[in-house]
Amino acid sequence: MTKLVLFALLVSAAAADATPRDGQHDFDFEVGTWKIHLKRLKARLVGSHEWIEFDGTSVTRPLWGGKSQVEEFEVDSPIGGRIEGMTVRLYSPTTHEWSLNWANQHDGHFDTPTIGSFSGDRGEFYDMEPWEGRTVLVRFVWSKITPKSAHFEQSFSTDGGKTWEVNWITDQTRVE
Repeated sequence: MTKLVLFALLVSAAAADATPRDGQHDFDFEVGTWKIHLKRLKARLVGSHEWIEFDGTSVTRPLWGGKSQVEEFEVDSPIGGRIEGMTVRLYSPTTHEWSLNWANQHDGHFDTPTIGSFSGDRGEFYDMEPWEGRTVLVRFVWSKITPKSAHFEQSFSTDGGKTWEVNWITDQTRVE
């Protein structure tokens, strides 16, 4: 047996023995009440650098022993008015990924789920969504997570993820 074949067998055996990381508690930090400060790009995918800022609250409750959460989200936006929405987060013990499902009172239905997981202290979640007559790749990133704060960004890509335009930023501060 050649060294290359032996190496390939060892790598394959190690991969088969690797247990996927259980991430069902990755969003535990979100449980509770938060003050949220949001920045939204005024116009998306047109090279705009003008941001609109506003504030609101979110409250997250755990369900199913940590395998699900419901977040209630309320803000008053200077464009578009009041936004009342909810995110239902569902953890799959089979795929070890989360699906993030957003709905708001204006549309009355869930948008395309954004799927992903955490690696270390960073969570990345992706989906494909229609945007103004075309389909864009969407990325959510959770980062800078502490017991009292968290940071979230939404980005769009029109080139398959080579470049990203951040268009929504949320900074959260826990309400004690």
